[in-house]
Amino acid sequence: MNIGIIQQHNTADVALNKDRLCTGVRQLAARGAELVVLQELHNTLYFCQTEDVDKFDLAEPIPGPSTEVYGQLARECGVVLVVSLFERRAPGLYHNTAVVFEKDGTMAGRYRKMHIPDDPGYYEKFYFTPGDLGFRPIKTSVGCLGVLVCWDQWYPEAARLMALQGADLLIYPTAIGFDPNDTPDEQQRQRQAWQLVMRGHAVASGLPVVAVNRVGEEGSQVFWGTSFVCGPQGELLFEASATGEQTEMVAVDLGRSEQVRRWWPFLRDRRIDSYQDITKRFID
Repeated sequence: MNIGIIQQHNTADVALNKDRLCTGVRQLAARGAELVVLQELHNTLYFCQTEDVDKFDLAEPIPGPSTEVYGQLARECGVVLVVSLFERRAPGLYHNTAVVFEKDGTMAGRYRKMHIPDDPGYYEKFYFTPGDLGFRPIKTSVGCLGVLVCWDQWYPEAARLMALQGADLLIYPTAIGFDPNDTPDEQQRQRQAWQLVMRGHAVASGLPVVAVNRVGEEGSQVFWGTSFVCGPQGELLFEASATGEQTEMVAVDLGRSEQVRRWWPFLRDRRIDSYQDITKRFID
């Protein structure tokens, strides 16, 4: 399958951000992309750097204006499209939500971000209610997509649950970057750990992984780009720039997962009779 990714630097101009993304999707479709993945909260600047009630005005319902735009785009281009939106579910109730569109423009499904961070520069608990749709892959014409969002990427449980329900690949729209107060060495350790943990999910579950990050400076954050695609043994198939925008298409052999799982039958050897304590916060 040909997978397109768009690593973009965003501005305060929402219309411009959308227009540039739409142009990128059209370009990828013209090159033969079947699935296109966009970065986390791609319509706007990353607004979670501060706690500001006026930022809730950026949210919109699903279905809503953005789903109309991206649904039409998916239909026009004949691609399965993964987008990331600030969802207004009800007054005072908001989610960080990924929406998947089928090639005909219909919504194949959505995923509401489950793990919500609260760190300096990433005050997401102020804005987002944790998801309530569970970890359920979304069935599409190009495969069963295990869509997760950003902070979810650090949790092996989320990846495993997607794999156990038949996901063909794991997809992570994300927005992460350097803490400007950290040393350059620490910044690089964090960036490498971010990629390594997802490559580990690929290995542990025998599935390809697609991670699409934003890039460039926004306020006090410097997003580190480095979007990537890896195969079911964690092998890098593509890695984007750490500093610049990039639109790329990557060929991924989904059938290879079957053979890798035959060599490394991790699902066969799981001790499901001994994992009861995994649901505890901590074991004293």
